[in-house]
Amino acid sequence: MMSILRWTAIVIGGLASLIIVAGVVGVGVLYLQARQKPEGRPQYVALGSSFAAGIGLGTRVKGTPIVCQRSDSGYPAQLARLRRLELVDMTCSGATTTHVRDGGQVFLGPQIDALDQQTELVTLSVGGNDISYVGDLALGAGSRSKSVTGWFMGRIWSGPRAEEDRDYAKVHDDLVSTLREIRRRAPRARIVVLTYPQILPPGDACASLQLPQAEVDAMREVGDRLAAITRQAGADAGVDVIDMQVYGAAHHACSAEPWVNGWVDAKNTPYHPTLEGARSMAQAVSDLLDGKSTSS
Repeated sequence: MMSILRWTAIVIGGLASLIIVAGVVGVGVLYLQARQKPEGRPQYVALGSSFAAGIGLGTRVKGTPIVCQRSDSGYPAQLARLRRLELVDMTCSGATTTHVRDGGQVFLGPQIDALDQQTELVTLSVGGNDISYVGDLALGAGSRSKSVTGWFMGRIWSGPRAEEDRDYAKVHDDLVSTLREIRRRAPRARIVVLTYPQILPPGDACASLQLPQAEVDAMREVGDRLAAITRQAGADAGVDVIDMQVYGAAHHACSAEPWVNGWVDAKNTPYHPTLEGARSMAQAVSDLLDGKSTSS
């Protein structure tokens, strides 16, 4: 009769084998998805991170890399429908500026590889992941939630990144370098860089943020500095800049009509654009293309 110890060892060994096989298959799927060439004519190419990808909005675009979480309701998709443009969406949740320019995000190549001489419009929204802006907001709020996830996040997160560890100068230089490479590859294109929308209120914190006032004040400064270097990088590279912090100043997460989610009871991804926020970003780009003001 088979001993309990031997039977247990066989079961554990079998489970371990299944986990290994599943892991290999999963990695293989990610690799194959990442190596797929973008489809369509790159009339309009969207670049950037989750704020552009539209994570949590609408339906994930079929055939796109799972890790990127590109939505059919992110601002690039909404803008393409609004302007009747052929879109190649290269945005990917979690992307940094160097991922856009050089690749290296979970087997993905450079986002800018989709550009060509015929590209007419390029939008770029990136930089927050370079300095752990939204990541610190989400971890800070999540670690305070009364749930298993909150308990776990509280164990792995010791607090916001120290200000001296946020390399704003490098983000600026990487943005300028990326924008100039975009210009080199797509010389005919209108290039538009968007700052991140206003997430935090100018004054008191609200309950939906699930963050203490001191942390809100500190992270607001991070957002302000990121917007400032994005504006400067756009100016230095000679491209159009839409300052969503100004355009959507009255629509922070604590406002009556927010364009970004807070943490508590968020319908979509915490600290990311709402559906109306994505629509407003698309409208801001469309207004710019029509020669209208995007300063308020």
